[in-house]
Amino acid sequence: MPVPARPAYPNSYADLRLWFDEEWKCLDYLDWLRWPNGFRCPACAHAHGWRAPDARWRCAGCGKRVSALAGTIFHGTRTSLFVWFSAAWLLVNSKTGLSASQLHRETELGSLQTAWAMLHRYRSVMVQPGRDRLRGNVEVDVSYLGGSVPGRGALSRVLFAVAVEVDADGLGRARVAVIPAAGTAQLAAFLLDSVEPGSRVVTHDWSAYPAGIRDRYAHVARPTLTPGAPTRQVLPAVRRVVFQANHWLMGPRQGAVSAEHLPAYVDEWVFRFNRRHSVSRGQLFYALLGYAVAGQPVTYQSLLKTGRTRPGAVAAGVVPPAEAATQAGSPLLPWR
Repeated sequence: MPVPARPAYPNSYADLRLWFDEEWKCLDYLDWLRWPNGFRCPACAHAHGWRAPDARWRCAGCGKRVSALAGTIFHGTRTSLFVWFSAAWLLVNSKTGLSASQLHRETELGSLQTAWAMLHRYRSVMVQPGRDRLRGNVEVDVSYLGGSVPGRGALSRVLFAVAVEVDADGLGRARVAVIPAAGTAQLAAFLLDSVEPGSRVVTHDWSAYPAGIRDRYAHVARPTLTPGAPTRQVLPAVRRVVFQANHWLMGPRQGAVSAEHLPAYVDEWVFRFNRRHSVSRGQLFYALLGYAVAGQPVTYQSLLKTGRTRPGAVAAGVVPPAEAATQAGSPLLPWR
């Protein structure tokens, strides 16, 4: 998401509290993120509407009343939007990751389950479909994240495909995705989703890669040093990414991540890794909330089953009026 010239995000938690000291300001910020160029009806795509007294939009085309929260991960929430904003800030500012118990303590949420679901809703939008693919020199390999970890809740071994850009300055962006098997079809699908055709793909000399790469990429196959030897010297960028991801997952969680929820935590790690050079933590907060209003509703039951995004069917919540929300340049609304 491009960073606009006007103040678009708070630069500290103190700023966060000053900017969003009232609920309607939080709602207006989400409204601005969702429709930066003005309201557009999600039902009929009409570009005109007006504010109703309850701060929802009424579409001039179809007459539908739409909240900025409707159809997003905030759909139907009964939790204060400032608590949601605080959770986003804490999540992106924690280098080792934010656990549900930590969030529960920090925000005094009503239940641990609410904190857990809130964090997983944020994780569900951290990797966006249709994002720019990797390009240039890209190392690709398959690996296991986790492994046989002693202790309670040992992390299962799950097979992942990993791709990482390599340039003169070191590591660029990364892509990590769970795959059911390390076959030609699975590798081809991962490459098409993650790497721009025409890029130079570097792998080791495993026979499955040429068939998966075909003529879409310039392929460089590096010979494995010895049979069965680790490939960290053959594909050092991939090895660094796998090591860092494992280290992050094994930090405060101690490997206590179930296999069905592991992809959500990996998405969070990829979000962090690809934005590790951000000048301000506020930029990450801004990006995450932008993704949140572009995401889909997620039910608690679907999170329990899969940990992934799945549309829910819950009613939109009622929000306080925001009569001043449309006043451009208002000192109360720096983003306007």
